[in-house]
Amino acid sequence: MAEHQYTVYFEPLAESGYQVVFPSIPEIVSWGRTLDEARAMAHDALRCHIEGLMADGEPLPVEERAPEGEPVKETVAITV
Repeated sequence: MAEHQYTVYFEPLAESGYQVVFPSIPEIVSWGRTLDEARAMAHDALRCHIEGLMADGEPLPVEERAPEGEPVKETVAITV
């Protein structure tokens, strides 16, 4: 098992909640009503995506520059 870390942004939405954005993995789309829920959804979505890539023998995403803006920035780590 290895730890994989990717930057994640939690963008506040006008209508409520937070959109989950991984700059290096645009395929991941998630959302949470609260910041804590969005963090949990980010963790689950990242784990599922990375496990799928590994099962298919695909290369893992490489961390890239983050999008511009002022969302909450954190790193999500998973062990697969």
